Amino acid sequence: MENQTALDSKSKLMVAAIDLMAEKGYKGVSTKEIASTAGVSEMTLFRNFGSKFNLLEKAVDRYHYSIEFTKIFGEQVTWDLRADLLMISRMYHEMMERNRKLFLIVLKDDELIGIREKAQKHPRTLLELLTNYFTEMQRRKRLIPTDAETQAITFMWMNYGAFMTQLFGASKITNVTLPRFIESSIDLFVKALSPS
Repeated sequence: MENQTALDSKSKLMVAAIDLMAEKGYKGVSTKEIASTAGVSEMTLFRNFGSKFNLLEKAVDRYHYSIEFTKIFGEQVTWDLRADLLMISRMYHEMMERNRKLFLIVLKDDELIGIREKAQKHPRTLLELLTNYFTEMQRRKRLIPTDAETQAITFMWMNYGAFMTQLFGASKITNVTLPRFIESSIDLFVKALSPS
């Protein structure tokens, strides 16, 4: 088990890397600058992560949402379609907003394609959780017979599209707020999938 000092150093390095790379780009930041901003030595960065690339990769793993969503589906689902989808959608946008700097870093630099590909495990986990949820809702007769995975990916793409639009300036396209979008899209989902 790692000691608290090592964990604190890792956290500080990840936060410093994310903040600096979001501002200057992945290539615009040195390991020395990251370490200095984190208040540790460059040797500490190399001892903990080995390289700037590995540091960013670990940050993406740590701050992405699959662990949180696994817990949410395990502990907070009520089997009420509207309440559950509202909670899931709101939590998704909260987590994505919290990690917006990471998305901007990884999306902007083609050198980071390996991290982007590895990060696909997070949406795959969410897809599996949602598919299992819709399957169980059908078993409980609270959802019409439908392809659970198709509904799960539709729900995910709808929310991902809203996040990306917000990320790159939705206010220039529409006056519809994110909370209004969430309510409206969930109402459509519930109306379409609920048994009569």
